[in-house]
Amino acid sequence: MSSLNTNTYPVGPRVGAGAIVIHEGKILLVKRGVEPGKGLWAIPGGTLRLGETLRECAAREIPEETGITIAVGECVDVFDLIECDEGGKIKFHFVVADFAALYVSGEPKGADDADGAGWFAHEELDDLPVSQNTLKALHLLGFLN
Repeated sequence: MSSLNTNTYPVGPRVGAGAIVIHEGKILLVKRGVEPGKGLWAIPGGTLRLGETLRECAAREIPEETGITIAVGECVDVFDLIECDEGGKIKFHFVVADFAALYVSGEPKGADDADGAGWFAHEELDDLPVSQNTLKALHLLGFLN
């Protein structure tokens, strides 16, 4: 039986927050180690905890996943991620807010549910499997043309 705290086949939408960190002309991305989007490179982030603000979620999740400390700025994108299984049942439903963030310190390393983390120049993204929502956000910010 599903519970509200289960990401797969949830009884209601889950809320998440991510942070878009650009440092020295490169974007911080993680290689997702879990579904949805396992194996894709994406903006780091995670699921909101009870009593936590979206900004607090982003500030907590980015160091957990990447080892990078950030200062969270303004929200730059909000999107829905809804995936159904082959039978048409909703397998994942997230509402995600991505924030601009400033790099403070640290070296990227994949941790928590990320299989990798690193800084990437815009031209390097052509050779990576990058999530569509990440590409959309990077276009909105002007990181990609």
